[in-house]
Amino acid sequence: MIKVLLVDDHEMVRMGLSTYLSTEEDIDIVGEASNGLEGVQMAVDKKPDVILMDLVMEKMDGIEATKQVTAKLPDVKVIVLTSFIDDEKVYPVIEAGAFSYLLKTSRANEIAEAIRSAHAGEAIVEAKVTNKMMQRMRQQTVRNPHEELTPRELEVLCLVGNGKTNQEIADELFIGIKTVKTHVSNILAKLCVEDRTQIAIYAHRHGLVK
Repeated sequence: MIKVLLVDDHEMVRMGLSTYLSTEEDIDIVGEASNGLEGVQMAVDKKPDVILMDLVMEKMDGIEATKQVTAKLPDVKVIVLTSFIDDEKVYPVIEAGAFSYLLKTSRANEIAEAIRSAHAGEAIVEAKVTNKMMQRMRQQTVRNPHEELTPRELEVLCLVGNGKTNQEIADELFIGIKTVKTHVSNILAKLCVEDRTQIAIYAHRHGLVK
């Protein structure tokens, strides 16, 4: 039997899940908690195999509850079951140790199968959430060259993009012209371009200047 704990602040949600899952021969509902704090305490006491965890709850949200449960009971698989797929919820709870991520629009049989999969060590993640995670990974791995510039170099880049001469840049930033030339040389190297014209083109192409 797969021992399952339900953690959700909506009684009707817990009741519906409990009613359906109790009809499954291989699933045993060992407890129901109405908030994250109660869920952590009950998890330590009941030692379930799988926890269905809501995210937005009073006293303690699902993110913190997941973090505490996985720290205390590393073998427990936490399945997030929520209505939210915004960045402020998805990434923190996955980093906290959530094993699977489902939306409350999932069908009852899909939730039951996700429980069985989690118990078998196979994660199930909602397609919309997977897409968001992939987009974030791509954003993290693909960096624009100008992101490697220092704040001052970025200022100089923008001024070059606006057609300022070295002397005008020095006057505007209250720095020496030799310092400006050093910044320009660094920008050329970091952007892998050959001259000021290409710096200006780069700045406009990437929307760094108006």
